[in-house]
Amino acid sequence: MNFSLIDFFIGLTLVNTMPHFVLGLWKGRMFSGLGFGNRSNILYALLNFSISIGLFVYKYGWNGLSENAMYTGALIVMVLYFLIGPFFYQKFHKKYYNRGKGQQLPKTE
Repeated sequence: MNFSLIDFFIGLTLVNTMPHFVLGLWKGRMFSGLGFGNRSNILYALLNFSISIGLFVYKYGWNGLSENAMYTGALIVMVLYFLIGPFFYQKFHKKYYNRGKGQQLPKTE
């Protein structure tokens, strides 16, 4: 098995998408390649995502998605999170702040 530099960057940029998108969406503070802030992290996540897709298509073509189940699975998780992540953030964020910061959840038995 040979080490492929382009495959390394395909995986690196795809995996790097998730933390930057999540922290940008949840307004967490994390430094990104485009600066420090929510929008910077979201844009950096989209840039990483675009680079990953671009490199993958360059090397394997669009048909490669049907042949590479690992990449396709990770790609589906990313796309789903891009689509439904803002909904879940809004839903659970409101519940948390309506309850009040620092309050414990009710105990369930």
